[in-house]
Amino acid sequence: MSGSVASPPAAPIAATAAGQRSLSLQRLLLWAGLLLFAAWFLTPLYVMVVTSLKDLDQVRNGSLLSLPTHPTFGSWIKAWDQACTGVDCRGLRPFFMNSVYMVLPAVAISTALGAVNGYVLTKWRFRGSETMFAMLLFGVFMPMQVVLLPMSQVLGWLGIASSIWGLILVHILAGIPSTTLFFRNYYVALPDELIKAAMLDGAGFWKIFTRIVLPLSAPILVVTLIWQFTNIWNDFLYGVVFSGAYSKPITVGLNNLSNTTSSVKEYNVDMAAAMIAALPTLFVYVVAGKYFVRGLTAGAVKG
Repeated sequence: MSGSVASPPAAPIAATAAGQRSLSLQRLLLWAGLLLFAAWFLTPLYVMVVTSLKDLDQVRNGSLLSLPTHPTFGSWIKAWDQACTGVDCRGLRPFFMNSVYMVLPAVAISTALGAVNGYVLTKWRFRGSETMFAMLLFGVFMPMQVVLLPMSQVLGWLGIASSIWGLILVHILAGIPSTTLFFRNYYVALPDELIKAAMLDGAGFWKIFTRIVLPLSAPILVVTLIWQFTNIWNDFLYGVVFSGAYSKPITVGLNNLSNTTSSVKEYNVDMAAAMIAALPTLFVYVVAGKYFVRGLTAGAVKG
């Protein structure tokens, strides 16, 4: 009949519907697996948060996963300012501020030196530059314990042993190999024609770096800042070896607080102290985490 329209075969429609159901099932299983792994890794954080908001009686008598019946920040206040007594244990406040005074200049200086080193080793190569980069690269994989004795001698010669300035110098020197590696691998992907064109226009070393290279370095700059901040803030080995009584960082203060001898073990105070010590790095990753991932892959195409 001229006016009739042929109906589509039933078999392809059934196959398409079955394929969609299979795809939906795969997505459901994928999401279930991801949620399971997320719950597995976030459970310790959940326990820390809820325990820090409980009083000591509920910590003793309640379940580990139970929510606090009457949330309180008393353990946070105690961990911050008056959890311990003595010269080396006065709550986390002085240790926290020591870490702030140490982290900010150490991160800024090591990142700046790494950017300059990466710029030189890629765009202003000289004889022996590859050898120098190989030596710097060795510092990335060198165990930290190797430098403890020579570094302590150097700090003694400079007169900054057991001080925050000594810790700043140690973290700057320890961070230069990593920051140089990050910037060097990123700058390899920058076109050499940009540098050559700027040189033809009469721009010098620093003008090219500040006007052309540095504005294009935002992705790797974020990566390096986050990387250095996390490493320096969470460092314990250098902090416990090179610090003095009044220059200990937050990690050493947290260790001292949790290991104090007391007739009653206050787990809520310990959990609150651990959360206080972790808050800066958690904040950085929550705010700038997506930029960290983008920056890691920004220079992966070339080099």
